[in-house]
Amino acid sequence: MSTRLPVELAKAYRLLNHGPTVLVSSAHGGARNVMAAAWSMPLDFSPPKVAVVIDRNTLTRQLVEGSGEFALNIPSREMAKATLAVGSVSGREHDKFREFGLAAFAGDTIAAPLLEGCLGWLECRVIPEPPIQERYDLFLGEVVAAWADARAFGNGRWSFEAGSPRSIHYVAGGNFFETGEAFEADKPC
Repeated sequence: MSTRLPVELAKAYRLLNHGPTVLVSSAHGGARNVMAAAWSMPLDFSPPKVAVVIDRNTLTRQLVEGSGEFALNIPSREMAKATLAVGSVSGREHDKFREFGLAAFAGDTIAAPLLEGCLGWLECRVIPEPPIQERYDLFLGEVVAAWADARAFGNGRWSFEAGSPRSIHYVAGGNFFETGEAFEADKPC
């Protein structure tokens, strides 16, 4: 297992700011599930907040509504096959953890499992907004704990050094891209 590095909550948004595909994990009433989500984003700095789309027909939605919490797990290229797999089948019919060999560990503040092998983990409590949840399947969450793999994130930033693991981004049809080389732009005068 890689070393988990605590991430200052004021900088937790930086784990998502570049728009990676995430794995949404949830648990309630003895059940747990994980689904892939390409639509998530940071919303605010203090307290840190995120948004994620969770379709009303999913087991994840049922578990999130029951528990009032979820985790966003940020997978790397090594997890692309599992990411595609958990996004392709229903948790109502499949134990995705068992079928796809996903190992999980307990978070610090929520009951939703965190997935081994990810680059970042955000533990979130739902900010109830029933109208947008019902109309748009959009869930808001307050980030109550955040962690990152020290090989990929440090000093409040993603690492882009050669050999550092990178996040993945889904572009449909089973295709992903991996975050590329970083560069700095000159600031305008």
